[in-house]
Amino acid sequence: MDYTELARQYLQTFLQFYRTRINQMMNESMHGEAYVLQHIANNDCDVVPGDISNAMGVSSARMATVLNGLENKGLITRHIDSSDRRRTILRLTQAGTEEADNCTSRMVESTAKMLEYLGENDAKEYIRILCKISESNLRCLD
Repeated sequence: MDYTELARQYLQTFLQFYRTRINQMMNESMHGEAYVLQHIANNDCDVVPGDISNAMGVSSARMATVLNGLENKGLITRHIDSSDRRRTILRLTQAGTEEADNCTSRMVESTAKMLEYLGENDAKEYIRILCKISESNLRCLD
């Protein structure tokens, strides 16, 4: 098998996918405000800005900008940790919880439509392959 030619086809197809609406929605959900809201919503323990910036791979300055925007919109609140005054704990407001739920619902709906378009067999195969790639952590690139 010629993996080089297959790689070229993959990259060409990936670039086409990169420009699609569903990919743009996925990117938005994995970066910026939507990601922060979902990260806070999905964690049972106290969430601090450093945890989110590490998860997103962004600087503390970028995280501060995102948090300021969310706070100005009334979606989060910041609280000083009573046991360690150097720590800031993030919490969702009611509006923040609703927005996080809406973001999740939109992503699930869009993804379900994409998988439906593929059909049952191809959708299952697509998920299987993504899981395999994810589990491998792309060790072959090391």
